[in-house]
Amino acid sequence: MRAPRFDILGIGENATDTVLQLAQFPALGSKVEMLGAQIMLGGQVATTLIACQRWGLRTHYVGVVGDDSAAELHRGELRRAGVHSDLLQVPRTLSQMSFILIDTSSGERTIVWRRDPRLSVSPTFLERDWVTSARLLHIDGHDPATTSVAAAWARASGIPVVADLDHMSPGLLRVLPFVDFPVTSREFPVDATGEKNLLKALPRLQRDYGFRAVCATIGVDGALAWDGSRFWYAPSYKVGVVDTTGAGDLFHAAFSYGILHAWNLERTLDFACAAAGLNCETLGARGGISNLSKVKELQRKANRNRALYSQVQLQRAAAAAPRAKRG
Repeated sequence: MRAPRFDILGIGENATDTVLQLAQFPALGSKVEMLGAQIMLGGQVATTLIACQRWGLRTHYVGVVGDDSAAELHRGELRRAGVHSDLLQVPRTLSQMSFILIDTSSGERTIVWRRDPRLSVSPTFLERDWVTSARLLHIDGHDPATTSVAAAWARASGIPVVADLDHMSPGLLRVLPFVDFPVTSREFPVDATGEKNLLKALPRLQRDYGFRAVCATIGVDGALAWDGSRFWYAPSYKVGVVDTTGAGDLFHAAFSYGILHAWNLERTLDFACAAAGLNCETLGARGGISNLSKVKELQRKANRNRALYSQVQLQRAAAAAPRAKRG
Protein backbone atom coordinates (compact mmCIF):
# COMPACT_ATOMS: atom_id res chain seq x y z
CA MET A 1 0.00 0.00 0.00
CA ARG A 2 1.24 3.48 -0.89
CA ALA A 3 2.40 5.57 2.09
CA PRO A 4 0.35 8.74 2.76
CA ARG A 5 1.80 11.91 1.21
CA PHE A 6 0.36 14.15 3.93
CA ASP A 7 -0.26 13.89 7.64
CA ILE A 8 -3.39 16.07 7.59
CA LEU A 9 -5.85 17.22 4.93
CA GLY A 10 -7.97 20.23 5.85
CA ILE A 11 -11.12 21.24 4.00
CA GLY A 12 -12.82 24.47 5.02
CA GLU A 13 -12.69 28.14 5.75
CA ASN A 14 -10.14 30.87 5.15
CA ALA A 15 -10.75 34.59 5.75
CA THR A 16 -9.24 38.03 5.42
CA ASP A 17 -9.49 39.76 8.81
CA THR A 18 -9.55 43.49 9.35
CA VAL A 19 -8.50 43.74 13.00
CA LEU A 20 -9.66 46.90 14.80
CA GLN A 21 -8.24 47.65 18.26
CA LEU A 22 -10.59 49.61 20.52
CA ALA A 23 -10.23 50.97 24.04
CA GLN A 24 -13.71 49.65 24.75
CA PHE A 25 -16.47 47.96 22.83
CA PRO A 26 -18.74 50.61 21.25
CA ALA A 27 -22.23 51.24 22.56
CA LEU A 28 -25.12 51.45 20.11
CA GLY A 29 -25.12 54.82 18.39
CA SER A 30 -21.70 55.85 19.74
CA LYS A 31 -18.46 56.90 18.04
CA VAL A 32 -15.24 55.18 19.11
CA GLU A 33 -11.71 56.03 17.99
CA MET A 34 -9.61 53.12 16.77
CA LEU A 35 -6.31 52.50 18.52
CA GLY A 36 -5.04 50.52 15.55
CA ALA A 37 -6.14 48.67 12.43
CA GLN A 38 -4.46 45.86 10.50
CA ILE A 39 -5.41 43.50 7.70
CA MET A 40 -4.42 39.96 8.67
CA LEU A 41 -5.22 36.49 7.36
CA GLY A 42 -7.24 33.92 9.27
CA GLY A 43 -10.02 31.39 8.89
CA GLN A 44 -10.59 28.22 10.88
CA VAL A 45 -9.12 25.46 8.77
CA ALA A 46 -6.46 27.47 6.95
CA THR A 47 -5.05 28.68 10.28
CA THR A 48 -5.16 25.15 11.71
CA LEU A 49 -3.17 23.81 8.76
CA ILE A 50 -0.53 26.54 8.99
CA ALA A 51 -0.01 25.76 12.68
CA CYS A 52 0.30 22.03 11.97
CA GLN A 53 2.83 22.70 9.22
CA ARG A 54 4.87 24.85 11.59
CA TRP A 55 4.91 21.94 14.04
CA GLY A 56 6.41 19.62 11.46
CA LEU A 57 3.36 17.94 9.95
CA ARG A 58 2.88 17.53 6.20
CA THR A 59 -0.27 19.49 5.35
CA HIS A 60 -2.72 19.82 2.46
CA TYR A 61 -5.39 22.53 2.45
CA VAL A 62 -8.51 22.60 0.24
CA GLY A 63 -10.60 25.76 0.22
CA VAL A 64 -12.30 28.43 -1.86
CA VAL A 65 -11.45 32.05 -2.63
CA GLY A 66 -12.88 34.83 -4.77
CA ASP A 67 -11.08 36.56 -7.62
CA ASP A 68 -9.94 39.58 -5.59
CA SER A 69 -6.57 40.62 -4.19
CA ALA A 70 -7.29 38.67 -0.98
CA ALA A 71 -7.13 35.44 -2.98
CA GLU A 72 -3.51 36.17 -3.88
CA LEU A 73 -2.75 36.98 -0.24
CA HIS A 74 -4.04 33.55 0.79
CA ARG A 75 -2.09 31.74 -1.92
CA GLY A 76 1.09 33.54 -0.98
CA GLU A 77 0.69 32.90 2.74
CA LEU A 78 -0.01 29.18 2.27
CA ARG A 79 2.96 28.87 -0.06
CA ARG A 80 5.32 30.65 2.36
CA ALA A 81 4.10 28.46 5.20
CA GLY A 82 4.82 25.30 3.20
CA VAL A 83 1.19 24.17 3.08
CA HIS A 84 0.26 22.35 -0.13
CA SER A 85 -3.04 23.83 -1.32
CA ASP A 86 -5.81 23.35 -3.85
CA LEU A 87 -7.95 26.49 -3.98
CA LEU A 88 -11.16 26.74 -5.95
CA GLN A 89 -11.52 30.29 -7.33
CA VAL A 90 -15.00 31.75 -7.83
CA PRO A 91 -15.15 34.52 -10.46
CA ARG A 92 -16.67 37.94 -9.75
CA THR A 93 -16.79 37.19 -6.02
CA LEU A 94 -15.09 38.65 -2.95
CA SER A 95 -13.19 36.24 -0.73
CA GLN A 96 -14.54 35.70 2.78
CA MET A 97 -13.92 38.70 5.02
CA SER A 98 -14.18 39.47 8.71
CA PHE A 99 -14.03 42.62 10.79
CA ILE A 100 -12.69 41.80 14.24
CA LEU A 101 -13.24 44.30 17.04
CA ILE A 102 -10.71 43.86 19.83
CA ASP A 103 -11.46 45.23 23.30
CA THR A 104 -7.89 45.99 24.35
CA SER A 105 -8.81 46.08 28.04
CA SER A 106 -9.64 42.36 28.01
CA GLY A 107 -8.38 40.99 24.70
CA GLU A 108 -11.86 39.64 23.90
CA ARG A 109 -13.03 40.02 20.32
CA THR A 110 -16.29 40.38 18.45
CA ILE A 111 -16.36 39.16 14.85
CA VAL A 112 -18.51 40.54 12.05
CA TRP A 113 -18.13 38.37 8.97
CA ARG A 114 -19.38 37.88 5.43
CA ARG A 115 -19.12 34.75 3.31
CA ASP A 116 -20.71 35.00 -0.13
CA PRO A 117 -22.99 31.98 -0.73
CA ARG A 118 -21.05 31.32 -3.93
CA LEU A 119 -17.93 30.64 -1.84
CA SER A 120 -18.51 26.93 -1.50
CA VAL A 121 -16.34 23.96 -2.33
CA SER A 122 -18.33 21.76 -4.68
CA PRO A 123 -18.19 17.98 -4.19
CA THR A 124 -17.10 17.76 -7.82
CA PHE A 125 -13.93 19.72 -6.96
CA LEU A 126 -12.83 17.03 -4.50
CA GLU A 127 -10.56 14.18 -5.48
CA ARG A 128 -10.74 10.98 -3.48
CA ASP A 129 -6.98 10.67 -3.63
CA TRP A 130 -6.67 13.91 -1.63
CA VAL A 131 -8.43 12.17 1.26
CA THR A 132 -6.79 8.78 1.01
CA SER A 133 -3.31 10.30 0.73
CA ALA A 134 -3.63 11.80 4.23
CA ARG A 135 -3.43 10.28 7.72
CA LEU A 136 -6.15 12.53 9.18
CA LEU A 137 -9.00 14.63 7.76
CA HIS A 138 -9.84 17.96 9.41
CA ILE A 139 -13.08 19.72 8.43
CA ASP A 140 -15.32 22.55 9.63
CA GLY A 141 -19.07 23.15 9.54
CA HIS A 142 -19.10 24.86 6.13
CA ASP A 143 -20.11 23.05 2.93
CA PRO A 144 -21.55 19.89 4.54
CA ALA A 145 -22.49 18.47 1.12
CA THR A 146 -18.79 18.35 0.34
CA THR A 147 -17.32 17.50 3.73
CA SER A 148 -19.80 14.63 4.13
CA VAL A 149 -18.38 13.06 0.96
CA ALA A 150 -14.80 13.55 2.13
CA ALA A 151 -15.60 12.21 5.60
CA ALA A 152 -17.31 9.14 4.11
CA TRP A 153 -14.21 8.44 2.01
CA ALA A 154 -12.05 8.86 5.09
CA ARG A 155 -14.22 6.49 7.13
CA ALA A 156 -14.07 3.87 4.36
CA SER A 157 -10.27 4.12 4.40
CA GLY A 158 -9.91 4.03 8.19
CA ILE A 159 -8.73 7.67 8.32
CA PRO A 160 -9.79 9.57 11.47
CA VAL A 161 -11.96 12.68 11.01
CA VAL A 162 -11.69 15.71 13.29
CA ALA A 163 -14.43 18.36 12.93
CA ASP A 164 -14.33 21.99 14.08
CA LEU A 165 -17.99 22.80 14.82
CA ASP A 166 -19.48 26.06 16.10
CA HIS A 167 -23.23 25.76 15.55
CA MET A 168 -25.60 22.92 14.70
CA SER A 169 -27.28 23.05 11.28
CA PRO A 170 -29.48 20.60 9.33
CA GLY A 171 -26.69 20.03 6.81
CA LEU A 172 -24.39 18.67 9.51
CA LEU A 173 -26.70 15.70 10.00
CA ARG A 174 -25.07 14.35 6.81
CA VAL A 175 -21.58 14.81 8.22
CA LEU A 176 -21.76 13.77 11.89
CA PRO A 177 -22.12 10.00 11.29
CA PHE A 178 -18.64 10.02 9.70
CA VAL A 179 -16.89 12.15 12.34
CA ASP A 180 -14.61 10.52 14.90
CA PHE A 181 -13.63 13.57 16.98
CA PRO A 182 -15.94 16.60 16.96
CA VAL A 183 -14.22 19.50 18.73
CA THR A 184 -16.97 22.01 19.31
CA SER A 185 -17.79 25.38 20.78
CA ARG A 186 -19.50 25.60 24.14
CA GLU A 187 -22.78 26.27 22.30
CA PHE A 188 -22.77 23.37 19.84
CA PRO A 189 -23.70 20.55 22.29
CA VAL A 190 -26.55 22.73 23.61
CA ASP A 191 -27.81 23.40 20.07
CA ALA A 192 -27.57 19.73 19.15
CA THR A 193 -29.15 18.19 22.26
CA GLY A 194 -31.17 20.93 23.98
CA GLU A 195 -29.25 20.11 27.17
CA LYS A 196 -27.51 23.14 28.73
CA ASN A 197 -25.28 21.14 31.07
CA LEU A 198 -22.15 20.03 29.17
CA LEU A 199 -21.68 17.10 31.52
CA LYS A 200 -24.98 15.75 30.18
CA ALA A 201 -24.85 17.11 26.61
CA LEU A 202 -21.50 15.57 25.62
CA PRO A 203 -22.47 11.99 26.53
CA ARG A 204 -25.76 12.41 24.64
CA LEU A 205 -23.90 13.51 21.53
CA GLN A 206 -21.42 10.67 21.80
CA ARG A 207 -24.20 8.14 22.36
CA ASP A 208 -26.28 9.37 19.43
CA TYR A 209 -23.48 9.41 16.85
CA GLY A 210 -20.94 6.92 18.18
CA PHE A 211 -18.01 9.36 18.18
CA ARG A 212 -14.70 8.05 19.46
CA ALA A 213 -14.68 11.13 21.69
CA VAL A 214 -16.38 14.53 21.73
CA CYS A 215 -14.71 17.67 23.04
CA ALA A 216 -16.02 21.17 23.83
CA THR A 217 -13.76 24.20 24.14
CA ILE A 218 -14.99 26.53 26.87
CA GLY A 219 -12.77 29.60 26.65
CA VAL A 220 -11.02 30.65 29.82
CA ASP A 221 -12.52 27.56 31.51
CA GLY A 222 -10.43 25.24 29.32
CA ALA A 223 -11.74 22.15 27.52
CA LEU A 224 -13.92 19.16 28.40
CA ALA A 225 -14.06 15.81 26.58
CA TRP A 226 -16.06 12.58 26.89
CA ASP A 227 -14.84 9.30 25.39
CA GLY A 228 -17.84 7.10 26.14
CA SER A 229 -16.67 5.99 29.57
CA ARG A 230 -15.02 8.93 31.32
CA PHE A 231 -14.58 12.69 31.20
CA TRP A 232 -11.27 14.38 30.50
CA TYR A 233 -10.80 17.99 31.53
CA ALA A 234 -7.99 20.53 31.12
CA PRO A 235 -8.12 24.03 32.61
CA SER A 236 -6.71 26.87 30.51
CA TYR A 237 -3.31 28.47 31.05
CA LYS A 238 -2.73 31.95 32.41
CA VAL A 239 -1.29 34.16 29.68
CA GLY A 240 -1.17 37.86 28.87
CA VAL A 241 -4.22 38.15 26.63
CA VAL A 242 -3.95 40.61 23.74
CA ASP A 243 -6.43 39.05 21.30
CA THR A 244 -8.42 35.82 21.60
CA THR A 245 -8.89 35.56 17.81
CA GLY A 246 -7.63 32.21 16.55
CA ALA A 247 -7.41 30.54 19.95
CA GLY A 248 -9.94 27.92 18.88
CA ASP A 249 -8.10 27.33 15.60
CA LEU A 250 -4.88 26.63 17.49
CA PHE A 251 -6.73 24.32 19.87
CA HIS A 252 -8.01 22.33 16.89
CA ALA A 253 -4.55 22.21 15.35
CA ALA A 254 -3.07 20.90 18.59
CA PHE A 255 -5.90 18.40 19.05
CA SER A 256 -5.26 16.95 15.58
CA TYR A 257 -1.52 16.90 16.34
CA GLY A 258 -2.22 14.84 19.45
CA ILE A 259 -4.43 12.39 17.57
CA LEU A 260 -1.76 11.91 14.90
CA HIS A 261 0.80 11.19 17.62
CA ALA A 262 -1.53 8.69 19.37
CA TRP A 263 -1.60 10.70 22.59
CA ASN A 264 -4.31 10.06 25.15
CA LEU A 265 -6.97 12.72 25.68
CA GLU A 266 -5.40 14.05 28.86
CA ARG A 267 -2.14 14.89 27.09
CA THR A 268 -3.92 16.13 23.97
CA LEU A 269 -6.23 18.53 25.82
CA ASP A 270 -3.41 19.95 27.90
CA PHE A 271 -1.23 20.56 24.84
CA ALA A 272 -4.16 22.13 22.99
CA CYS A 273 -4.97 24.50 25.88
CA ALA A 274 -1.32 25.62 26.01
CA ALA A 275 -1.10 26.24 22.25
CA ALA A 276 -4.40 28.12 22.26
CA GLY A 277 -3.35 30.26 25.20
CA LEU A 278 -0.08 31.33 23.61
CA ASN A 279 -1.89 32.43 20.47
CA CYS A 280 -3.83 34.94 22.60
CA GLU A 281 -0.65 36.82 23.48
CA THR A 282 -0.36 38.42 20.04
CA LEU A 283 -2.69 40.20 17.65
CA GLY A 284 -4.40 38.21 14.89
CA ALA A 285 -5.53 34.65 14.29
CA ARG A 286 -2.02 33.46 13.44
CA GLY A 287 0.16 35.97 15.27
CA GLY A 288 0.80 33.75 18.27
CA ILE A 289 1.42 30.39 16.62
CA SER A 290 4.28 29.21 18.81
CA ASN A 291 6.90 26.56 18.17
CA LEU A 292 6.66 23.29 20.06
CA SER A 293 9.38 24.17 22.55
CA LYS A 294 7.49 27.29 23.66
CA VAL A 295 4.26 25.32 24.08
CA LYS A 296 6.08 22.74 26.19
CA GLU A 297 7.70 25.48 28.26
CA LEU A 298 4.26 26.88 29.15
CA GLN A 299 3.10 23.38 30.08
CA ARG A 300 6.10 22.91 32.38
CA LYS A 301 5.30 26.15 34.22
CA ALA A 302 1.77 24.80 34.83
CA ASN A 303 0.39 28.24 35.67
CA ARG A 304 -3.30 27.57 35.09
CA ASN A 305 -6.56 29.34 35.54
CA ARG A 306 -9.00 28.01 38.10
CA ALA A 307 -10.57 24.68 37.14
CA LEU A 308 -14.26 24.74 36.32
CA TYR A 309 -14.77 21.06 37.26
CA SER A 310 -13.40 18.95 40.10
CA GLN A 311 -12.50 15.30 39.67
CA VAL A 312 -15.40 14.39 41.96
CA GLN A 313 -17.84 16.25 39.70
CA LEU A 314 -16.45 14.52 36.63
CA GLN A 315 -16.62 11.07 38.20
CA ARG A 316 -20.20 11.55 39.36
CA ALA A 317 -21.26 12.84 35.95
CA ALA A 318 -19.54 9.90 34.24
CA ALA A 319 -21.37 7.41 36.47
CA ALA A 320 -24.71 8.96 35.49
CA ALA A 321 -23.96 9.39 31.78
CA PRO A 322 -25.77 7.38 29.10
CA ARG A 323 -23.53 4.96 27.18
CA ALA A 324 -23.32 4.63 23.42
CA LYS A 325 -25.54 1.99 21.88
CA ARG A 326 -23.76 -1.19 20.87
CA GLY A 327 -24.12 -2.95 17.57
